[in-house]
Amino acid sequence: MSEDSAEAGIQHDAYRQPGWEVPWPEPPASATGRPERADLEVAFAAGMRRSGALYQLVGQAAADRIGINATDLNCLNILSFSGHMTAGELAKATGLTTASITGVVDRLEEAGYVSRQKDPNDRRRVVVALVLEAALRDVAGVFLPMLRDWREMAARYSDDELRLIVDFYARMEQVLRAHIGRLRAAAEG
Repeated sequence: MSEDSAEAGIQHDAYRQPGWEVPWPEPPASATGRPERADLEVAFAAGMRRSGALYQLVGQAAADRIGINATDLNCLNILSFSGHMTAGELAKATGLTTASITGVVDRLEEAGYVSRQKDPNDRRRVVVALVLEAALRDVAGVFLPMLRDWREMAARYSDDELRLIVDFYARMEQVLRAHIGRLRAAAEG
């Protein structure tokens, strides 16, 4: 194990955990040619993949606990950022068809998590609005223990380190949105 890897807390074969073998479409892209950097790149990418898989599993487990399906929970999460969207905006944000979104909204409305309201700026449009009381009562509590763990973890970092982490997530959001667009364009084209 190199000093760089040791300082970063990464063991040489940390990404080779049983059940988490890592097939790669290409070798690490390290421009330095240093084996330590290549190990870090692989560990970074493996960590991103594991985190992505675990986010999906947490979402499914949370949806099961709440009593809705994972797609509906994801739509509810997206809706929670603004509090309201048209069905078309929600369809665009999720990549689901408008017909699928109609089903999602029907189920979420029946469960009491959203309501359909007339758009105050255009009475012909319908806005899907989050029912905050129900979401806080039934959904937020499921995620509260994880939120508390995140806060505890964040407390170990300095303000500058947290700024770096926040910047990283903002950049990852840009990367993910670009890849969503690429994948959707390829499916359409």
